[in-house]
Amino acid sequence: MAGYCSNCGSVLPFGARFCSVCGSAATGYPGQGYVPYAPRLVRPLFGRQVAGVCIGFARTYGWDVGLVRILTVIGGIFLFPVVEIVYAACWIGIPEEPAGEMPMVHPTPPPPSQAG
Repeated sequence: MAGYCSNCGSVLPFGARFCSVCGSAATGYPGQGYVPYAPRLVRPLFGRQVAGVCIGFARTYGWDVGLVRILTVIGGIFLFPVVEIVYAACWIGIPEEPAGEMPMVHPTPPPPSQAG
């Protein structure tokens, strides 16, 4: 997925922070059609309650972690064997976050320039 420079209109490769033609900073952010990175599904080391499956899904997809945990517990009560098997499979299959890696946070766009 490529983006375009807002200054000169040249094509920017995925993940570019600056335009290679004019040198201006890339201004695309999530919600504007440009994704600077693709989040990975990992089980974080901090903030988990049991294995980190719920918080991993919540961080990756931008969901509320409390809601994901509540739905998991309710699903575990009413769909007893299914949710436990899926949770265990996710516990085994989703990799753990590497130690020392920065937690995934969505970048905030800079304030609009006051050029005038």
